[in-house]
Amino acid sequence: MTHTLDTGQRSRANGHTNPFAAVPRNLATIMRMELPDLAAEIISEIRTTIPEYARPMNGPYGQAIRLGVEQALTAFVDQVANPGGPHDTRDEVCRRLGQYEAHEGRSLDSLQAAYRIGTRVAWHRVMKVAQQYNLSLTIISLLADALFDYMDELAALSRQGYMEAQARSADVLEHWRRRLLRLILERPPAPSTAIVELAGLACWPVPDQVTMVATRPLPYDKSLLDTDVLAELDAVEPHLLIPGPLTEQRAAMLEVGLAGSRIAVGPAVSLASAAESLRWSRQALALAEDGRIEAGRVVLCEEHLVELLLLSDTALVDQIAKRELGALDGMSAHRRQRLTETLAAWLDSRGSAARMAEKMAIHPQTVRYRMRQVEQVFGDQLEDPESRFALDLVMRAGRLRERPTRAANRKRN
Repeated sequence: MTHTLDTGQRSRANGHTNPFAAVPRNLATIMRMELPDLAAEIISEIRTTIPEYARPMNGPYGQAIRLGVEQALTAFVDQVANPGGPHDTRDEVCRRLGQYEAHEGRSLDSLQAAYRIGTRVAWHRVMKVAQQYNLSLTIISLLADALFDYMDELAALSRQGYMEAQARSADVLEHWRRRLLRLILERPPAPSTAIVELAGLACWPVPDQVTMVATRPLPYDKSLLDTDVLAELDAVEPHLLIPGPLTEQRAAMLEVGLAGSRIAVGPAVSLASAAESLRWSRQALALAEDGRIEAGRVVLCEEHLVELLLLSDTALVDQIAKRELGALDGMSAHRRQRLTETLAAWLDSRGSAARMAEKMAIHPQTVRYRMRQVEQVFGDQLEDPESRFALDLVMRAGRLRERPTRAANRKRN
């Protein structure tokens, strides 16, 4: 006897978006008898065809495959029997299958292939049953529509679970990495065991050296940075940690990832000194922005270590200047400036009158005259190595601090 649709079923099928609505309900009884054997056939085919799924069936992975296949088949027959019935359990199982693939670190290719295999094996079984029970071509066509639509729906649910798991994993990983960066920068330093333990949670190999980078707040796209870079780009003072020294590839990454902002790159240091490197980077960034350090968009601390030292404690430098230049107190501003310029040229030129004259653009005889005045004022200070060092430090720091003023004067002129 050939099975056909009754009139009521046909009318319900017209314009109905649920492909199961038009399938005869009595087919559910026939199909349910096929489920145990069909599930075993699908599982066997999946394990034979896809190497990733060829694991012992008594383990967690095998149980997950069996549960997924059995639940998918049972829910399909349930929908044939009751197209409007709930399928929350099926949906949750499919999402979990996708989540499991994400947790395993794989793409969805294997799971999608498993769905295709399941569809193919199930369709072969449908054709066998159709022949056995003399199902009409109309019913076979309806079953085909329902089956392929159903498998598309399962694949979409697994894809949704996969994406959700990836998002959660990314959020969790980002959380641990932000905590790790803060721990590395703690002062006093955190125990190395705590850093190693947290680095394990963050899936971050602990390097021997790191490079710290300071920048200014901007809407950065963190996806443009290398995956092993630790960063807090939404902080009040954005910063990031690069494992290892700054290579050409890392520099190119910074050019793209931090485009539009001036950045300062600290020297490569041990992990325990990361906070110091970041402090120098932030200082260099501030000094470059106010003109005391001459640099482009990327400020390399390695090229400005002396400037960073001289400008790291201006109050202390002022105290040294007060002590070493005390002999100038009470002089007019003009005479004071002339003597300090001469003293600075003498220190830079190691006492050579010819080099001093060239540097100051005056006659050597004038240099000798001015130096006699300097010697009268500073006396034994010029012979004492420590005093000469202190004077040189004060002169160099003074020039660095005056650099923005000189630059502004040049612009006006």
